[in-house]
Amino acid sequence: MNVLSYFDGMSCGQLALRRAGIKVDNYFACEIKEHAIAITQENFPHTIQLGDVTKVLEQQKDLSKIDLYIGGSPCQDLSGANKERKGLEGIKSKLFYTYLDTLNAIREANPDVKFLLENVSMKKDQQDLISELVGCQPIRINSKLVSGQLRNRLYWTNIEFDNVIEDRNVSLQSILTEGYTDRDKARCLLESDSRPSATPVKMFHRYYSTGFTTLIFKSKEHYESCVDHYDSNFKSMSAKDIDGVMGDMDLSMYDGLRYMNKTELEACQTVPEGYTDSLTRNNAACLLGDGWTVDVIAHIFKNL
Repeated sequence: MNVLSYFDGMSCGQLALRRAGIKVDNYFACEIKEHAIAITQENFPHTIQLGDVTKVLEQQKDLSKIDLYIGGSPCQDLSGANKERKGLEGIKSKLFYTYLDTLNAIREANPDVKFLLENVSMKKDQQDLISELVGCQPIRINSKLVSGQLRNRLYWTNIEFDNVIEDRNVSLQSILTEGYTDRDKARCLLESDSRPSATPVKMFHRYYSTGFTTLIFKSKEHYESCVDHYDSNFKSMSAKDIDGVMGDMDLSMYDGLRYMNKTELEACQTVPEGYTDSLTRNNAACLLGDGWTVDVIAHIFKNL
């Protein structure tokens, strides 16, 4: 089997193929982030790196031997977290068309090719446009069924699979190495998790007032003391307002809260523990936030 992976990241597709028991003869990966390439080669040293997706078609003359073509084109301009939300015309998300051009070229050379495209929930007109162009409707799967993370994603594929996934009832608390969480599931991992807030107060403000990110507390009592102090002193304030009133206020009750560590982040994406060991916590968060939930992809692949 020959696999071509666009926007390969840290090769969650390759992890999923291994987990599904699919033997791969050649895995061609297209990626430009240096730390993503490094972690892929560390774990899958036989990966053939092709570099920039926009250069592949001009470099590869024979696409007839590609059996499986996969990718998750950039979502930033499609995501509801982006206020501008320019869709497929946005500077990053328009790379979908590069994925599409290659899909069409491979189909012409090998009509039997299997493909998988992943992306975020998006506006209906953008979803319908992608569906029209790739030739199928997406299947929606939330990673919460197999992991301790909320991750609602769309999958366009011509691979036949059972789209009913049994809920494993994995709680966020169950995957923590230590500490307490007030949430049943982590918020969806994002690339922005690699850029954490600078102080415990700012960390808690973003977590508690917006719901973004996931924080871990020392105990239930620790969480409740943070809530009590925030509600009494900072409720309904912006981060800038909070900076203006903190003064000499005792903020020690926020000490000890933290973001998820690498082991917990890996568990959220069902990535093998230790896969990102050689990376810093923030670089691991960057790649895991951009990556796929391995068990979901393995479920799709298992009937290949």
